[in-house]
Amino acid sequence: MANTVGSLTKEQKSIIVGSLLGDATMRKKTNAYLEINHAYSQKILVDWFYSKFSNFVLTPPKWRKGNGDREAYRFFTRSLPIFTSFYNQFFIGGRKIIPKNLKLNALSLAVWFMDDGSKSRSSVYLNTQQFSIKEQFELIEILKNQFGLLATLNKDKKYFRIRIRTESIKSFIKLTEKHILPDFRYKLPLVMTP
Repeated sequence: MANTVGSLTKEQKSIIVGSLLGDATMRKKTNAYLEINHAYSQKILVDWFYSKFSNFVLTPPKWRKGNGDREAYRFFTRSLPIFTSFYNQFFIGGRKIIPKNLKLNALSLAVWFMDDGSKSRSSVYLNTQQFSIKEQFELIEILKNQFGLLATLNKDKKYFRIRIRTESIKSFIKLTEKHILPDFRYKLPLVMTP
C-alpha cells in the first residue's frame, strides 16, 4: 500500500538527525512530530528547516513570546509514522539520547553545527550539554570513526560540551562548509575560512 503522506528523502533524514543532535525535539502520542524552535534571531535557520519540511507542515513558522524577553520562532510537522521511527531512536521516556548505531554524514554534521555549534577564536564547539558525559564520549567516537575528526570534552561553566581539536578544524570545515548557509558561515573560525 502506498504511503499517502509521502516518505522522507535522504536529505530530510540527514537534516532530522543533525537537528536532533542540536536543539530540535520531538513529541509523540500515537505518532511523533518534529518541532523546530529557535530564538527569533535565528529566523533564517528556522525558515530553511521549514523549506525542507513544508510538505509535512500544516502551519508555517510563527513568532511567539517566550519566557522573559525571549522571542521564539517555531513550527511543528504533522504527527506521522515517518517521524515516529526517529522518535523511537532518539528518545527514551521523553529524554533525548544518542541512538545506538548512529550514522552521520556531512549534511547532518553541518546541520548539527548550524543548529547548536559555536566558535571561539580558532576552536569549534558542539553544544552537547544536554547529553550525558557517556553519550558525549560516544559522539566523540562517532566523529572519529565516521569522519576522522578528533574531539575532546571541554568544560563550559559547570557542563561539558564537545570541542573539535585544532588539528581537525580544517577537515571539519572541508566536510561541512558546502552545506552551511551563508548567514551561518560566521560560526566557522575566521582564521580557517578561505
